[in-house]
Amino acid sequence: MIANTLIITITILLALGFWLMGELRFLIPYKSVLLHQYGGVILLALTVVATNIFAAIHLIQRKFFLKDTGRKLSHLDRQVTSGQSSLPSPNYNEDPH
Repeated sequence: MIANTLIITITILLALGFWLMGELRFLIPYKSVLLHQYGGVILLALTVVATNIFAAIHLIQRKFFLKDTGRKLSHLDRQVTSGQSSLPSPNYNEDPH
């Protein structure tokens, strides 16, 4: 789930970066001055935006994609313990070593 969140975050940041490169074309002559004087601030702002996007995407994924996980897992557990599943039933009495 973290990997999916990271991929979506990177995709959003790349799309935002490409859009900004198109919109801020008039700043190209001042690129070296801007990066030299404001590089740290730009990096900090990018980090804050990336963290917020990551957190929002992670929250959305947990809210919508893990909604019925507990119910589904309890249903699967009941099937396995009652013998109605094609999965082998766990034997808790044997020593795993």
